[in-house]
Amino acid sequence: MNEGVSLPTAGVADAARSDASEPRLRLEGVAKTWPKQEVPLFAHIGLELQPGTLAVVTGRNGVGKTTLLRIVAGLISPDAGVVRLDGLSPGENRRDYHRRIGFLSAGSAGLYARLTVGQHLQYWGRLAMLPAAHVRSRVAATLELFELGAIADRRADRLSMGQRQRLRIALAFLHEPSLLVFDEPWSSLDGDALELLRAVTADFGVRGGCGLFSVPIGQELEVVPAGRIFVIENGGLRPL
Repeated sequence: MNEGVSLPTAGVADAARSDASEPRLRLEGVAKTWPKQEVPLFAHIGLELQPGTLAVVTGRNGVGKTTLLRIVAGLISPDAGVVRLDGLSPGENRRDYHRRIGFLSAGSAGLYARLTVGQHLQYWGRLAMLPAAHVRSRVAATLELFELGAIADRRADRLSMGQRQRLRIALAFLHEPSLLVFDEPWSSLDGDALELLRAVTADFGVRGGCGLFSVPIGQELEVVPAGRIFVIENGGLRPL
């Protein structure tokens, strides 16, 4: 799997047809202990996000924010507990589960140096197995949404760090996921790009999508000003 963004997914429109009374994302008793560590990273994580909910996870360094996001994204398995997205299990329904995830890792990985911005989006659309006509329309819409049209023909290795981050975020949105799982997404974004991210994620929530964003303590309002905020501490997750 490309570590920069998630596997492509089913889409907000499809997910929105699920029972709105049921949580879009449900975690119950999620636990993880790394090898050679006596103390669990976390032992009893529980969380429910209804359709349209944008949530932030924060906590001190090393507390397990990135690990939790990777468990939610289906990239690693918990030692115990339940993870469900629209009723799907990342283990039992791996393909359909990943199709509903838009994942963004921390850092700047996941781009191919010699591919242009437009080629990245087209390639991602093919990985999503979208119909050819839909790939073209989604690429065009995504270029416009993230204001990448002027640099659509520029190679990734010739982009600024901020442009690279906008492209990575755009890739996570391209296939219209039902859940965004973003690890420190504001990295390298200037003020205008950050406002764009806030606007796009807010609209995503209005349309029934959910978001789970990891941020350091003290920056909880950077990405999702009106979202729910949780902190990982003492092996659990509590509202902040």
